[in-house]
Amino acid sequence: MDDEKPADQRWLLLIHQLPSKPAYFRVKVWRRLQGIGAVAVKSTVYALPANAETQEDFEWLLKEIVEGGGEAMVCEARLIDGFSDDQARALFDAARDEDYGEIIAEAKALSTRLEAAAPAEDRAELRTQAARLRKRLADVATIDFFGATGRLSAEGLLAELERRLAEDTDMTRQQPEPPPRALDLKGRTWVTRKGVHVDRIACSWLIRRFIDPDAIIRFVPGKSYVPKAGELRFDMFEGEITHEGDRCSFEVLLARAGLADPALEAISEIVHDIDLKDSKFGREETTGIASLVAGICAANERDDQRIAQGAAVFDNLYQYFSTKRG
Repeated sequence: MDDEKPADQRWLLLIHQLPSKPAYFRVKVWRRLQGIGAVAVKSTVYALPANAETQEDFEWLLKEIVEGGGEAMVCEARLIDGFSDDQARALFDAARDEDYGEIIAEAKALSTRLEAAAPAEDRAELRTQAARLRKRLADVATIDFFGATGRLSAEGLLAELERRLAEDTDMTRQQPEPPPRALDLKGRTWVTRKGVHVDRIACSWLIRRFIDPDAIIRFVPGKSYVPKAGELRFDMFEGEITHEGDRCSFEVLLARAGLADPALEAISEIVHDIDLKDSKFGREETTGIASLVAGICAANERDDQRIAQGAAVFDNLYQYFSTKRG
């Protein structure tokens, strides 16, 4: 297991006071803060993770505020008490998940229009809109400092839309590699993002219960991880097993492993609805399982602990659906 406690996070804080007029200046500053990915920790205090690039962003904004008649200062800080690093990261993830949610909604709307057999000129517009969404997704990803979960769903839906648009226009494209057989999944080191929640907990359970009982699972930073030989990334951006279209990673892994089991299919529907929050399947057990998983994550900081306790939940859930089927 690779679950070391991260070093204390360093933060940059922009503390500012803006003139009451003109009103457009306040809006301008607010939009600039949104554009660089800053989040409010107090009404006039905005934070960014500390690095050279974010410091430059804040310094340029400070210059604009002062030139506009306001006051501002930038400082580097370490959170001691009253507000934790995890709480701060959660603010960033929530902000980016909101951005990704808007992209997801637009991608679904475009998919619906494509399914309606739109005429050729409308399809051209759909391709333009998809390209705009792709750029928007790339822009959001640049300020997704901690790897918000919503990126996987947004990327999966947009990639599926682009694939269908390419097929619709008979564009030449590279054929995807065939999915690995169940045998190919054994003896591998599995890698996923730190801070596991329902999809990654369920995937880890599936791997060790049905694919490879001796599997090694490592937890790594979500961004810029370069896989080593023999590693399989799951529920990670650009991972070998991750969101595809509107399917969560558990659903994709289930298909790749060739596990045709009605009990596992039922579990996959629950995991889907908790992870994607789209109520696609609407199983009555979903709300209770979501609460159990949330409780496990709240009570356990370590990823291996979350997976161990989550495994018991999914073991019992599997037994329930297996018995119910019988």
